[in-house]
Amino acid sequence: MSTEVDQQRAANLLDAQNKAVQLFEEIERDLIRPGISEKALSDEIHELGTKRYGIRTHWHKRVIRSGPNTLKPFAENPPDRIIQPDDILYVDLGPVFEAWEADFGRTFVLGDDPDKQRLRDSLEPVFNEIKARFLQSPDTMTGEQLYEISGEIAKQHGWQWGSHIAGHIVGSFPHERIPKDMVSLYITPGSKEPMLRPGRDGNILHWILEVHLHDPVRQNGAFYEKLLTVD
Repeated sequence: MSTEVDQQRAANLLDAQNKAVQLFEEIERDLIRPGISEKALSDEIHELGTKRYGIRTHWHKRVIRSGPNTLKPFAENPPDRIIQPDDILYVDLGPVFEAWEADFGRTFVLGDDPDKQRLRDSLEPVFNEIKARFLQSPDTMTGEQLYEISGEIAKQHGWQWGSHIAGHIVGSFPHERIPKDMVSLYITPGSKEPMLRPGRDGNILHWILEVHLHDPVRQNGAFYEKLLTVD
């Protein structure tokens, strides 16, 4: 594998993520508000991405979840819900920028509920701790091992882990997929190969790390994701 090639791939992925960061800043500033439905907010986000960032493709469905819907798995499509003045909600997008995939998710809290704020504010520290553990042994870490670590760290912060995965590969669109295999290219139980291995194109795989935290007492969830293998 050419180091120069991988450096360019990493730079392209980071550029796509930086554009997603800008998009999310506009979403938070201009679009997130009480009184709008999740579907209507999704439509507004789609329009903003098209007009301001030239996004023509999302490699996965746009996900906006609020209140009790934040506990639902990604694959589900819960009933549309009106965002409330004191809600917690998250936005999960997979925009494609110039053939390179971004995968970015953030959680927002409307109002001043301290428990929802604490849940939201745990996301980035949990992400950083998981990443630090990955970087202790990046050449040998498997998806299964990192998933177990993710759940342990979430528990240390007082939360439940809220998903059967903690991330997946990402790359140029469309990224590598194995039909009917939802394990080997994911951070999940059963993913036993070293994460930093060559893909089918011979290039080292790059990964997204997802943080799914659930507050089972208050029935709220929170979500955060960004690149694990690129800074």
